Amino acid sequence: MQANPFHPIAIRLPALYLGLLCCLLLSSCESTDTSGAAYARDEEGQREFFPEEVAYTRPGSLIEAIENPSPWVDSVFRTLSPKERIAQLIIIEAFSNKGPKYEADVMNLVKRYKVGGIIYFQGGPVRQAVLNNRLQAASKVPLLISMDAETGVGMRLDSTVQYPFQMMMGAIEDNGLIYRMGAEVAEEFKRLGMHVNFAPVADINNNPQNPIIGYRAFGEDKLDVTAKSLAYMRGMQENGIIAVAKHFPGHGDTDVDSHYDLPIIPHDRDRLDSLELYPFRELIKHGIGGIMVAHMHMPELDTTMNLPSTLSKPIVTNLLKKKLEFKGLVFTDAMVMKGVTKYFPPGEAEARALIAGNDVLERLNSVPKAIQAIEQAIALGYITQEEIDRRCKKMLAAKAWVGLDRYKPIELENLYEDLNPGIADSTNHALAEAAMTLLNNKKNFLPIRQKKRRRIATLSFGVVRPSIFQREINKYARIEANFALSRKANAKEVKQMKQKLKGYDLVLVGLYGPAVTPSNRLGYSKEAVGLVTDLARSDRSIMTLFDNPYTLNQFPDIHKSRVLILAYQAHMHAQVAAAKLLFGKIPARGKLPVTVNEHYQYGHGISKDKPLLAVSP
Repeated sequence: MQANPFHPIAIRLPALYLGLLCCLLLSSCESTDTSGAAYARDEEGQREFFPEEVAYTRPGSLIEAIENPSPWVDSVFRTLSPKERIAQLIIIEAFSNKGPKYEADVMNLVKRYKVGGIIYFQGGPVRQAVLNNRLQAASKVPLLISMDAETGVGMRLDSTVQYPFQMMMGAIEDNGLIYRMGAEVAEEFKRLGMHVNFAPVADINNNPQNPIIGYRAFGEDKLDVTAKSLAYMRGMQENGIIAVAKHFPGHGDTDVDSHYDLPIIPHDRDRLDSLELYPFRELIKHGIGGIMVAHMHMPELDTTMNLPSTLSKPIVTNLLKKKLEFKGLVFTDAMVMKGVTKYFPPGEAEARALIAGNDVLERLNSVPKAIQAIEQAIALGYITQEEIDRRCKKMLAAKAWVGLDRYKPIELENLYEDLNPGIADSTNHALAEAAMTLLNNKKNFLPIRQKKRRRIATLSFGVVRPSIFQREINKYARIEANFALSRKANAKEVKQMKQKLKGYDLVLVGLYGPAVTPSNRLGYSKEAVGLVTDLARSDRSIMTLFDNPYTLNQFPDIHKSRVLILAYQAHMHAQVAAAKLLFGKIPARGKLPVTVNEHYQYGHGISKDKPLLAVSP
């Protein structure tokens, strides 16, 4: 028998036998005591579980709320059948841009199976708020609402604010700015009736070939990653939102994307203890409310063949809960990912995840199959109903801590305005300006000085029209021409561009990837790369990369550039900040958060503690 106690054969026993066994065992667990379950409607028709006569002071942290739950928790718990207690441990996905039929399917899962929560993805703020109000009104117990919003709600929703990805923030030395961002993300979450953010990413990205973490991590240094994760966590949790650190035990050193396969992490326990586990250990000490477990195979921690960490009791229970003493909510990564479904079918995977020690199952292939398999696991003794009940109460305690004991619908009036406050724009500018990293500045060429006879042109690769960066540059200097060239430019187009650039004394170059989001592969044609290389080797070009630092390696000899600036992503605020840096309007303060190659190591960055002095044009 495998080391994991939940043997696959147990899932596949005849349904009749299992059904009878479930009925006998589960019926004995169902409480008939409803004397204290104040499940009623108030004057406005809202659910009202809370016993009015009992005073309750909300704890300062989720961990305290779990350890000392409010009377509301028991009041609600007593209204739930054993099957409904299982369902409280399930979070289903929802999109607000897929139309009425899709929304009806989500509503069915809420009403029929009484799931515990929702994780929202793409859509719009008003559409999501309307859908959320409908789902909450239909739910027996208020739903715990979450989002995977590492860069704020703008990562998922249109017409809202998006903050930088973590790699860009990894360049920032002032972690107070990251706290400030976390606090603002919390306010946006609360305005949208949400309670849990699956952030920060606490992985240490020390593998340049990592296809899934990369720019989503703060960097490669465990102390920096920890400090910045703590700042982001505190910003959210001190403002009432549950932060969830991911991806335990550490997804930074892999070259496989767990969305599509099962990564294998071969490192021994000493290495894991000293590096990958370090940020999680510190976050736990400082009160992180949630931790998400990744789908990775770690043979040094669990030798069971092809077993993802999410389904491993030695990893989830023995390591995370017992050794690291984590008392908060343990979430699985999405149960639809190939990292788990490649070897374990729907239903069996979810049952194994609970047996391993996870508290909350996120994004399931099939809610009915999961509940049925979990009931079978209880009937066969692989997990007890008492253990399910204990985790259900943890979930309810979390709901009480975020205010769902006093649930109110989302107010739609002024929603757009409230989600786009002026302070968010100011914070975005501050973050971008603090992150700009000056990698080359030969002969102190910056700041650019306007000279009477100097002819200046701009050129952006990867855009179809002059970029924000180019438009900003035009505010500070007399630019004679603004050019744009495709990343896929062919030999003829490159030859024509070379001809156009002749006669200019200075060319300010912007390098963009395929999207605003940073990328692993820029996708430049051989001819376009050749032009970038030629410009880098010349003495008349200034280069700015608006993408993942690791993509510098896709341009031979870019280290020979007279000036090289790393702006990390094509975020509007980053483009504005890069233009300011060129002309000395802001200081250069960013530090490279990862090692790119032998020319640009972790911590590289030419710093100036005050704005470079520029001569006005």
